[in-house]
Amino acid sequence: MKRVVFLVPAEEEMTEAAIFYDSRAEGLGTKFLDHVERAVAAVTENPEAYPPARGEIRKKRVSRFPYALLYRVEADAIVILAVMHMHRRPGYWKQRV
Repeated sequence: MKRVVFLVPAEEEMTEAAIFYDSRAEGLGTKFLDHVERAVAAVTENPEAYPPARGEIRKKRVSRFPYALLYRVEADAIVILAVMHMHRRPGYWKQRV
């Protein structure tokens, strides 16, 4: 199995979203992180299973939340480029490619 590497901005997005969800309901941020972790596990298990978002960048939705992982499969790693809210600022992540 390939290792997973989060770009710093992707990790920050994930953390900010968890903090936001916790501010709405206690424990909701932890649930969000659990669902992100499940999405990462699914990508790790079968990285080619999810559709391309743009070129070689693929997208895996995070269940129960309006977020998706945008990632690139490299020879030795899966690189998470963004933990993207699916209804805000489309395309902002393209500079990370």
